[in-house]
Amino acid sequence: MKVLVVEPGYAPYEKDIEGLHGMQEVVGGTITAIYPFAEPVAVVGNDDSISLGMGGYGGVFGPFFVCALEEDHFGSLTTEQMETYKKKFHMAELLIGAKDNTPITLRVEPRQKAQVPDRDKKSKKRER
Repeated sequence: MKVLVVEPGYAPYEKDIEGLHGMQEVVGGTITAIYPFAEPVAVVGNDDSISLGMGGYGGVFGPFFVCALEEDHFGSLTTEQMETYKKKFHMAELLIGAKDNTPITLRVEPRQKAQVPDRDKKSKKRER
């Protein structure tokens, strides 16, 4: 499925992922989903992100991805959804504190994540 990956400090990027293992690889562990938008999408992150000390993006800690919600499973974002959420999450948002259960964040220009094509990743694994 085609999702939008958001990592603290980096600009969001599109990624194709498959199955539970692929989802866990993106978030760095066990997954949990929240549904903060009226639109049928999920924000899927690491269930243990706070205890692991992962950085935050607003109220979500660690890397996460945004995907569509289909009848009984996660699915690919449409082109329109992808563009909407790229804009929404473009500015890196760093959690710097909280006041009365309200996160206090600082929005900064994100770094660009270097993408390694899947075929290059496979060849690097073979070299190890």
